[in-house]
Amino acid sequence: MNRLISLHNGLFDRLVTLAEPWLLPTLARFTFAATLLVYFWNSGVLKLGDGLAGIFTPALGAYATIFPRVMESLGYDIGQLGIFHKLVVIAGTWAELILPLLIVLGLATRLAALGMIGFVAVQTLTDLYGHGAINVPETLGAWFDRFPDSLIMDQRLFWFTILIVLVLRGAGPISLDGLLRAQRRSAA
Repeated sequence: MNRLISLHNGLFDRLVTLAEPWLLPTLARFTFAATLLVYFWNSGVLKLGDGLAGIFTPALGAYATIFPRVMESLGYDIGQLGIFHKLVVIAGTWAELILPLLIVLGLATRLAALGMIGFVAVQTLTDLYGHGAINVPETLGAWFDRFPDSLIMDQRLFWFTILIVLVLRGAGPISLDGLLRAQRRSAA
């Protein structure tokens, strides 16, 4: 039995040593790119206003998505909103476009992943309370049940897990962060 345990430990210790510096962060970035990049990118693009100036003048849908109850109470009249609302919508739109791109490129990955955690937390609270998902059991879901596909509890847990891996481990060597780190070492 000891021989079997030693064989097991030796095999997996070597595997961890080979994969440790690059596999987990690279896999987390690949998973993010494969499952969430287009989701966030499309959501961000839909919030942009018309033309090049659209990055500073978000579309009506951006306000309705981020401030659903406020917009409903104002009859969807953007003109009644203050500068606070506009700045939040612009910042949210830019975050939805820039942070995922930084994660996929592996540039400032830890900060970008931390920013995405904050973004997803605010998105989740908006979905729960602004859009009323907290009152829809199928959308809210529950952990430790037999349904693995709820939009809030199940999916967001996976999102947070991937992002936490990137905050703790960084982008790995196959990234712009890794390239910059290698250049700094060679220059020193």
